[in-house]
Formats: sequence, structure tokens, C-alpha cells
Amino acid sequence: MQLSTKHLLGIRDLQPQDIQIILDTAIQFKEVLQRPVKKVPSLRDITIVNLFYENSTRTRISFELAEKRLSADTINFAASASSVSKGETLLDTVNNILSMKVDLVVMRHSASGAPHFLAKHIPAAIINAGDGINEHPTQALLDAFSIRENLGGLEGKRIAIIGDIMHSRVALSNIYLLKKMGAEVMVSGPPTLIPKYMEEAFGVKVEYNLKKALQWCDVANVLRIQLERQNQVLFSSLREYNLAYGVKRELLDSIGKEIILMHPGPINRGVEIDSDVADSKQSIILQQVENGVAVRMAVLYLLGGGKVQQN
Repeated sequence: MQLSTKHLLGIRDLQPQDIQIILDTAIQFKEVLQRPVKKVPSLRDITIVNLFYENSTRTRISFELAEKRLSADTINFAASASSVSKGETLLDTVNNILSMKVDLVVMRHSASGAPHFLAKHIPAAIINAGDGINEHPTQALLDAFSIRENLGGLEGKRIAIIGDIMHSRVALSNIYLLKKMGAEVMVSGPPTLIPKYMEEAFGVKVEYNLKKALQWCDVANVLRIQLERQNQVLFSSLREYNLAYGVKRELLDSIGKEIILMHPGPINRGVEIDSDVADSKQSIILQQVENGVAVRMAVLYLLGGGKVQQN
């Protein structure tokens, strides 16, 4: 099985069969992660650099763990502790790293399109770990893997993405993926946090009433309010947001059915989701974290040309 692309720059660039290959490959790696020895030699001769120009905890650790499980050699690069702080350009930095014969670059950057820029200028394969407010493809893949694991598939399933749609690269990647795989998608949140063109441009439903969105869906993917990306006041206060759009136990009890709850993290408890909901049996948030390692192993393996070790 081979992907139709050399890079993973975004879900928008993938074919449905690429998504299928990644999700199916991740099943094998999830089985590897259940073994007493969780390591395989699939990428033993591959060197990977983790190039993070933006702060990250979960995504960076998940990629690092996936790389170690595949026996790859890794280099961790944090922009704040490098020559970038002295004015070195992105291309200079990467060319210096590539002179060390790197095969794969996992990159997070605050500028939308930065991984695409790199892919045009360097020979290594690029994996986008989040670029600005554009895309976060591996998060969408692990979300899809988690939905498929719980519901048996994606086609025809109803997924509501709730919260700060305007500033969320997770929302955009999820919309691209779910639509490609035949799911129905709805976005819900305050009008100030949902771009006006969503329905026409992406073919998704828009619902400003949270209860109606929850009644409609099979899965609710609740997004973090991204205050760091908002350059103007878009709602009155976090308390007001929680009252109108926070996912609460009494609200879930009132919709007359049980739905699956997801969150890409980190959670603002008591803002977009209450603690008793985030920690409930309806929540698959920790399952998403576990699945993230298997999905990133699959992506690294497929782009790195490795071999899966069979039992």
C-alpha cells in the first residue's frame, strides 16, 4: 500500500484512498502498541527532525513517541532555543538540518502554508503538525480513526464540530476528511466564531443552537476557545460562552439520546466542556490521545517507506 503523495501537508491534498490506507495501517500499529514490547524496526535507518516553531505538548510528544516506537533516529528542534531567535530564516534552518541527511521533517509553524513552502524547496518528506489557522491533518486522522473505532465507519455518520470554528485548523482538517469519507458535518457555535461562508464553501450545515446540534449528531467534537488567535473581542466573557455553548451534563441528559464526545485538547474545563462531561463514559478524549500515536506511526511509516513487522 502506497500513498499518492510524498508529503502530508493537509487533508485537502489527500485522496479518499490515501485516508483509508492511513487508517487501515494505524490498526496494525495500534496492535503493536498493545504488545509487551512496543517497538518495531520499521524505520530503523530513517532520520526524522521535529521542527516546532510553535509551542506544543501533546502533538510533539505523540510524534516523538511514534518515532521511537518505529526505531527512527530523531532530532528535536525548538525555535525558541535555536538560531531562529537570532534572525535565521526558515529555509536556512531547514537547509542546515538537511545537510545532516534528514529523511522526514515533522513541522509545526504559526504561519499558514509554511509546510507547503518547505515542500517546494527541500527534498525531505514533510508532515504538517499544524500550520497557523490552516490545517492539522494528523489530528483529523486520529479523530476519524477514533470515530471509526467506536461507530464502525464514517460514511453516513453525523459529526457536529462545536466552538471556535473560525480560528481552528482542527475544524478545517476534520471537515475536509469527514466530507471526503461520506460523513455529514455540522458546525455549531456563536455567529462571531463561525465564518459566514461555511455552508456554501464546505457543504456543511450551520447551527447556532447548541442543543439542536447535539440532538442532530452521533458525535460531538468540541473545540478549544483559542483566545491567543483572536485579535478582537468575539464574545462577552468565558462565563457567558460557557452558559450558551458549554457542553454540560444537564444539556446532554435533555437531548434524549447518547452521543460520543471528543476534544482535541487541551481542554478549557468549565468553558467549552464541563469536567463531569469530559471525564464521563461518553467521552473518548483519552482514547483519541492513545490513537494519536498509532495514527502518527502509520503516517511516518507510509512516508518513510518502512516495513511493518508481523507477529
